[in-house]
This record gives sequence, structure tokens and C-alpha cells, in this order.
Amino acid sequence: MESFLIFGKWKKKPLKNLIQFLEKIKIVIKKNIFVTIDAILISERMGEKMENIDRQKVISILNDIMKYELAGVVRYTHSALMVVGPYRESLVTYFNEQSSESLTHAQNAGELLVSLGGHPSQEVSIIDESNEHNVSSLLSESLDHERKAVSLYKELLKEVVEKSIYLEEYAKEMIKNEEIHSLTVEKMLKDYE
Repeated sequence: MESFLIFGKWKKKPLKNLIQFLEKIKIVIKKNIFVTIDAILISERMGEKMENIDRQKVISILNDIMKYELAGVVRYTHSALMVVGPYRESLVTYFNEQSSESLTHAQNAGELLVSLGGHPSQEVSIIDESNEHNVSSLLSESLDHERKAVSLYKELLKEVVEKSIYLEEYAKEMIKNEEIHSLTVEKMLKDYE
């Protein structure tokens, strides 16, 4: 149903719009295929190399990460809906992008924990909210969220360092991503000091 609505809007340049739409789908499919292939390769190679990892502890941390990233989907979607003011359009785009990225992060953590023999939780972490919906408050809550995400990935890194190159590199990459987000939000907040 949604695809008909999308195509219905493309009266002026239908071919160009269709190609752009298909390119976006191709990127999403490629991303998900790589995640799935990575998960299969991990599960095939984990055997002996993962013996010195406390799997239950790693699975528990990955479950916490997944629940927290899913809470990020809710948080950023809520922020995109609530933001008002002259910067609304750019902030809605930013919050929606963060929501999508949080979902991808949750899916990646879930793939890893299943590869380790775990069962992904269907819970979402508790979302702290000030009920203040001005831009400064929404960004401050986002900054707190990003900093907490960094701490969860650092907890994972501490558990896997020098025990699994793949999990160690995954944790480091996620810490890097979340720290970049924190720095971005800090810069955005400077306009509201």
C-alpha cells in the first residue's frame, strides 16, 4: 500500500525517483546481508577461540545494549515529534537519522548475541525523560543517552579485550560511533548556552 503512495507522488520524474528509491533499498539490503553474513561467519569461527570468554556475561551485556539501542529508537522518534522552533526541520532529520541508526545498532547487537547462543530480549530499557521539550532539553537528553551508550560498549570491550578480535573491534567501533554522536550533540548544544 505504501509503495503505491510513494510511486503516486512521482509524476514529474518517475524513473529518476524510482532509481533513487531502489538505490536506497539496495543499500539497506546490502547492509543487512553483511550483518547476516558476519553473524554466520562469527558463529562458525567462535568455537575454540571463544572458550576464554564468559559467554553468558557477554550475552547479557549485548542484551543490555540491544535494549538500550531500542530505547534510543523510541527516544529519538519522540524527540523528532516534539521538537519545535526555527531549526525544527533540520532537527527532525537529525533525530530520525539517530532513530534509524539506533535500530541498526540494536539489530547488530542482537545478531551477535544470537551467534553466541543467546536469546534476544523483547524489552526496552527505561527511558528517562524530563518532559521538557525545548530544543536544549531534547539535545541534553540525547547527550545523556549517547554517553550511557558509550559506557555500555566500554563494558563489553572490557569483557572481550584480548579474548576475541571480532568482538573487541566491534566494541571499539561502536564506542567510536557513540563518542562521535556525543561530540556532535555537544556542538549542537553550544547554540543554546
